[in-house]
Amino acid sequence: MFLSDSEILRNFNIKGQEEYAFSHLTNKYKEKVYWIIRKMLIDHEDTNDVTQDVFIKVWINFSKFRAESQLYTWIYRIAVNECINFLNKKKSRFFLPLINYEKQLLAKVDESTDLTADDIHVKLQKAVLQLPEKQQIVFNLRYFQELSYEDIAEITKTSIGALKASYHHAVKKIEKLIFVPD
Repeated sequence: MFLSDSEILRNFNIKGQEEYAFSHLTNKYKEKVYWIIRKMLIDHEDTNDVTQDVFIKVWINFSKFRAESQLYTWIYRIAVNECINFLNKKKSRFFLPLINYEKQLLAKVDESTDLTADDIHVKLQKAVLQLPEKQQIVFNLRYFQELSYEDIAEITKTSIGALKASYHHAVKKIEKLIFVPD
C-alpha cells in the first residue's frame, strides 16, 4: 500500500525519515514515470536510464519542492524535462545529415517487443513521433496518461487554452497519419 502524498511529504520533513519517504515516493510513482518517458523515448534501456535520472533529480531537489503544485505534477514535470534534455542530447550526437534521430525512433517502434504488436498501436506510436515536441508531450500526457488539462498545465507551465489547442492539432495530425495507407 502506498503512502499518500501528504504522508510522503510529512516524512521527508522528519529528520531520519527522508529515505523512508523517498522509497515510498519511488514505489508509488516509478511505473507512471517510466511510461511517461517510454512513450517519448520508445527504447526500454533509454527509458530506464532517464527514469533513474528523474528520481535522482527528485531526491536532490526535494528540499526545493514548495507544495505549490501537486507532488506528482512536480515529478512529471521533471520527467518531461529530462526526456526533452535526453532527446536534445541524442539529436546533437546525430548531427550528421544522413542520420535522422526521429527515423531511428520510428524504427524502434517496429523493433520493440514490449509494445503491443497491434497494427493500429504501431501506427499511433509512429504518428506521435512525427508530431512537434510540444504536441508529443501534450498528447502523451493527455491520451496515454489520462491527465487533466489542469495537471498538464502545471507540468508544462502552459495555459489550458494553449494545451487544448495543441492537443486538438495533435489529434488531427495523428488522424491524418494513421489513416494514410502505408
